[in-house]
Amino acid sequence: MLEYALKGDKKYWMWIGFLGLLICIGAYNYLQQFQEGLVLTNMSRDVSWGFYVAQLTYLVGVAASGVMLVLPYYLHDYKKFGNLVVFGEFMAIGAIVMCLLFVVVDLGQPLRMLNVVLHPTLNSVLFWDATVLNGYMILNIVVGWASLEAQKKGVPYAKWVKILAIVSVPFAFSIHTVTAFLYAGIPGRHFWLTAILAARFLSSAFCAGPAIMLLALFAMEKTTKFELGKEAVQTLTRIIAYAMVFNVFFFGLELFTAFYSQIPGHMHSIVYLFSGLEGHHAMVPYFWAAAFMAILSLCLLIPSTTRNCKPVLIFALIILIAATWIDKGMGLVVAGFIPNMFEGVTEYMPSSTELLISMGIYAIGTLIVTVLWKIAVSVKQEAA
Repeated sequence: MLEYALKGDKKYWMWIGFLGLLICIGAYNYLQQFQEGLVLTNMSRDVSWGFYVAQLTYLVGVAASGVMLVLPYYLHDYKKFGNLVVFGEFMAIGAIVMCLLFVVVDLGQPLRMLNVVLHPTLNSVLFWDATVLNGYMILNIVVGWASLEAQKKGVPYAKWVKILAIVSVPFAFSIHTVTAFLYAGIPGRHFWLTAILAARFLSSAFCAGPAIMLLALFAMEKTTKFELGKEAVQTLTRIIAYAMVFNVFFFGLELFTAFYSQIPGHMHSIVYLFSGLEGHHAMVPYFWAAAFMAILSLCLLIPSTTRNCKPVLIFALIILIAATWIDKGMGLVVAGFIPNMFEGVTEYMPSSTELLISMGIYAIGTLIVTVLWKIAVSVKQEAA
């Protein structure tokens, strides 16, 4: 089926070429970082995780979101998702590849990744994170490709495909749960030391991930003759709305716990995000914008009249993605390091090197998803 990726119109190849250009720019900047070291980033002793880890955290949620299609289709026999489920599985592959690449660029010496394999430590959360991430990616490759191959041949998928799809469901929940444990298991960071961090991660994943996928599907529908199905889209948007409600609710629980209990360590990080701390307020406008966009997205997604209006839905999905990206990305990572162990504030904003390398990684992931979705669309159109 790979031959389908080599067939496309002029717009398809222009898009591939544009992504290739972005990848080259990112690769050039990474080579500079590899030679000079992480000094080219704005990370420091006080803020040792930055933009790269923020993207890793967010993209793990994007990868996990595929379960929102797999679960209803394979476990509850919801046939309306039959045409869409493979796109969720293939998007998860691209997202996990980006996650792994962000780990590579975040390390000063990428070969250190081999220590996880060569010297496994069973009580290390990082070991389990690497295990479930790679396991989930393999499951999505096998299940997605096997089901697409069956559709190409015009036969039902094999029973073992459904078994592996069901196995992928706990993997989808575990990849984001274990990632949350990477943060929640650090006792010196009060902002992350919360029992509901994994729940917050999952709720944001199950609204932001499907939102990204739905926008990409809308773009694909516009450029191809593939039809998503009205009922499938409406069901997916309801899932997004419910998940976003839980996401906002869980953050509200954090606000209550911090300020009603008056725990200084927990309050300081949130105060920094909303009003600044000790004269430092770089994240304040971004986080207020995220809060406004989160509430506005709910106001547009909860009523069925606005949710079922496509232009309004697209706008709501865009601001939802932006809100969760700020909250779960830079907001979560940077605020966790403020204040530092000496009760001081060291602010962080990504350098141009970090942004350009990240752009290249996103281009790689987009290229993978583009090629896989091109194959899937071609197979489905041929089968139809």
